[in-house]
Amino acid sequence: MAVLAEARVDEIEQGLEAATAPVDHVELRATETGLVMLRGRIGGDGDRFNVGEATVTRAAVQIASGEVGFAYIFGRDQKKARLCAVCDALWQSKKYREAVERWVLTPVRTRIEAERASRRAQTAATKVDFLTLVRGED
Repeated sequence: MAVLAEARVDEIEQGLEAATAPVDHVELRATETGLVMLRGRIGGDGDRFNVGEATVTRAAVQIASGEVGFAYIFGRDQKKARLCAVCDALWQSKKYREAVERWVLTPVRTRIEAERASRRAQTAATKVDFLTLVRGED
């Protein structure tokens, strides 16, 4: 689900089209958008405090073979939430798991890693090595 959260809608759609014929699914609950409260802790183990609210969209679907998929994503993209839920349900099915891994998740992982490598290279190019010289007057 972490990979799908970073995926673009067109990547998921293209991957699902390549992975399988259109899969019939039923929405168990209408896709909806709402707010969740984000909480934090100072230092990771301090007292909890409310950071703020974030918009989240959730979807729940069931495919014909009975698997149920859920998705919660940041933002208001209901189509993406529905597609992520379908991917979740398909991934749970032994029949579709390999296809979802190969055609949906692997290309997204590859793109994400390439973007991260590019950012690391850009950051490394700006690295400054400081050298401290000891004065010999002691």
